[in-house]
Amino acid sequence: MAELFLNHATIVTMNPQREIIDDGFIRICGDHIADLGPSSRFSQPNDRMSINLDMRGKIIFPGLINTHNHMFQTLTKGLGDDRVLADWLKDMTFPAASYLDEESVYWAAVCACLEGFHSGTTTVLDYMYPHPKPGLSDPIIKAFLDTGVRGLFGRGMMDTGQQFGLDPRILQDRDAALADAERLLQKYGGRDERVSIWLAPAALWSNTEPMLKGLAELQRRYGARLTVHISETPFDRQATETLHGHNELRVLEDLGLLNNKLLMVHSVWLTDQDISQAAAAGAAISHNPVSNMYLSSGVAPIPEARRCGIPVGLATDGPASNNAQDMVEVLKFTALLHKVHHLDPLAMTAGQVLEMATIEGARALGLERKIGSLEVDKKADLFVFNPELSLKAVPMHDPVSTLVYASSSQNVEMVIVDGRIVLEGGKPTLISETETVAATRQVAENLRRRAGISIKPAW
Repeated sequence: MAELFLNHATIVTMNPQREIIDDGFIRICGDHIADLGPSSRFSQPNDRMSINLDMRGKIIFPGLINTHNHMFQTLTKGLGDDRVLADWLKDMTFPAASYLDEESVYWAAVCACLEGFHSGTTTVLDYMYPHPKPGLSDPIIKAFLDTGVRGLFGRGMMDTGQQFGLDPRILQDRDAALADAERLLQKYGGRDERVSIWLAPAALWSNTEPMLKGLAELQRRYGARLTVHISETPFDRQATETLHGHNELRVLEDLGLLNNKLLMVHSVWLTDQDISQAAAAGAAISHNPVSNMYLSSGVAPIPEARRCGIPVGLATDGPASNNAQDMVEVLKFTALLHKVHHLDPLAMTAGQVLEMATIEGARALGLERKIGSLEVDKKADLFVFNPELSLKAVPMHDPVSTLVYASSSQNVEMVIVDGRIVLEGGKPTLISETETVAATRQVAENLRRRAGISIKPAW
């Protein structure tokens, strides 16, 4: 089997010791890391098929992990600016979601995956909205396979919520939604290790108790993980109390869904009691700082959650509430948001941010044994950072500080997922970026016109 050698690089391993190898090599065999260590013990491979790449002056990081996304929103970037969440949903997002078709969700997902590669993202959890028509799941999974990303597909659910202003066009019959989720679990479970299926009720206030009980049964039978928006705004808490008679954490607990397979998204308005309860259950959080700022939702209590032992991963959220898939940008915003919110420069450090984007994000997804750090026998998911590709990153005294505070997507030179190069020289290798740009532009305009969404003036 041909092997790939990356030699003479600075390697930020994110292993338990947080070891940084100043002059190191990585040997990739198939989909995994077969060896790594100081370049002084590297020996030239004899196999002519093997590839040896000199990485002098470059840094290798574990691939960044985006724990929450809505990739169809690639098509609606900039159409919902300067609105609070309720208006953003009502005026733009729900109408757009009501007119999705197979072609539009496919190209949106391809574009989002490629944009993610440019910022070193190797794993993404796409939280697809409830389906206005059948057949919208498989095109997104096809985009995962076509681009080469490690993709987690969250099958969205909503079967109530009109009383709270939810657009009835995207509600779906409970039995049909649960049946499709089970179909996906059966079809893709074990087919390709790079693809997995999650259950994704949009919110507790937009799903009835029978729907949530159906999801709990699917989780019991298939071991599926579940992700749900929790306490993004005070409205989420109030609406859940109105519909279910209890707060969000109590509802999850009563249904058997508050467990170590739960990923709570946003969690901006969690109380101290909520945090303690989630920590005791082993639940995790997806932190979306840029989206929370964009929609003026608030600042999530992430330092407090981490102190209680809750695994926290980072995420971009959907491209219409960010408005990008740039995980490098998310790193800097995460650190700065918590520093200024707490008036404490140590409230969030560069090292803590990188942990959440890599090994801690992997733990939040239940994948810490496979990805999140550069260690022997783990999956070969990584990116190569070249500081000389952008003056913003020059000079580089410390690689972690430079990545978090002084870099951009221009610095990402190569991305490897599952041992396969998916971005090389800043260009995708498996699918045409030029074709993707043209197709995405066309389906985005078609969707905007079908949904009747006007372009809001900037002033």
